[in-house]
Amino acid sequence: MSTNQDYVRIFDTTLRDGEQSPGISLNVTEKLEIAHQLARLGVDIIEAGFPIASPGDFEAVRAVAQQFGDRATICGLARCRREDIERAAEALKGIAKPRIHVFLATSPIHRQFKLKMAEQEIVRAAVEHVELARSFCDNIEFSPEDAARTELPFLCEVVEKAIAAGATTVNIPD
Repeated sequence: MSTNQDYVRIFDTTLRDGEQSPGISLNVTEKLEIAHQLARLGVDIIEAGFPIASPGDFEAVRAVAQQFGDRATICGLARCRREDIERAAEALKGIAKPRIHVFLATSPIHRQFKLKMAEQEIVRAAVEHVELARSFCDNIEFSPEDAARTELPFLCEVVEKAIAAGATTVNIPD
């Protein structure tokens, strides 16, 4: 991957987010074929899956990482939970260009009803888990889930603290 600041990096999440489409369930062989085509296209970063979601997803991420981890950055998704991050790190272990993508909801509705956490608890969890992920690899993506409904000052605080903790890429999902 180029280090040129003007270089546009292509991030593809077909193997993870694409599989959330109704009626779509990819096996390891199908994921490897898609990863092969993405690598042929020169995609820079392939989000291969959510390793803790199931043994099959772990195996798929591991297989994609082993076969294409020397040609593209291979990314595994993890919630801000120790076990998720450790599982992602295990799936990506030993490849040239691993990335762990850590996410945590930040919107008021998620804070109150899903996570039952106050703002500063969210900030602490984001920092703690970005730092943990960084202990496994240098390339860490952070996403504040439901960012579009998060108050802008709080969103900025979480993102700034995640960057300070070691996030190298920030994804602002809607």
